Amino acid sequence: MRYAKRGPLRFTSHRDFARAFERALRRAGVPVAFSQGFTPHPKISYASAAPTGVASEAEYLEIGLREPVDPAQLREALDTALSPGLDVLDAVVATGSGLADRIQASHWRIELPEVDPEVLDKAVTAFLAADEVLVERMTKQGRRTFDARVAVTRIDMITSSATPSVAPAVPCAILELVVRQVTPSVRPDDVLSGFRVVAGLEPPVAPKVTRLAQGTLTAQGAIVDPLDADRDGATIGGR
Repeated sequence: MRYAKRGPLRFTSHRDFARAFERALRRAGVPVAFSQGFTPHPKISYASAAPTGVASEAEYLEIGLREPVDPAQLREALDTALSPGLDVLDAVVATGSGLADRIQASHWRIELPEVDPEVLDKAVTAFLAADEVLVERMTKQGRRTFDARVAVTRIDMITSSATPSVAPAVPCAILELVVRQVTPSVRPDDVLSGFRVVAGLEPPVAPKVTRLAQGTLTAQGAIVDPLDADRDGATIGGR
């Protein structure tokens, strides 16, 4: 299944979404399968969830069911049961490998209010010219230093007549980037930290980050929706 986190609901943590999704399964009467043992859990597997505060049009999960369900009806029922802003966009039967094997890269859009596009362009040029850009981030294993440059396959500056900041007099630089899945993962905020390292760029206002897509990365640099391989019109059944 593919779902979106939009508007204020982008501040929903992954744990909060998981609880809301399980409640939606119960309200929608979905025949979800459960694990075995003393504390059974619904068979739900999440793939590469976006960080809290990041909007997304491309979040993915898998669920195991006890009996066949029509994908379109399942999508509609769950979308109705969830709050607006947590939107179920697509559902297909899983016929091949798991989602984790199909997600190789993510496509992100970053809006930087009060950052001059020319200043951002210089930072992007310096970042792309570097062989290595070391940044630090606190992880579950403690503070780690890693290369933010190695995972970035493409960065594009976006020109738009519309002003995302809704303040015509205020500049807003916009870029889109494609980042490969590596370990440790490189997130948009790591790339922004890299801009600070190579060009001293410090955005005065918190950026708005949106994940536009994630999936398999082609040789041409395009990202293929991981659900595409399963679009055969079949009903969703338990596995």
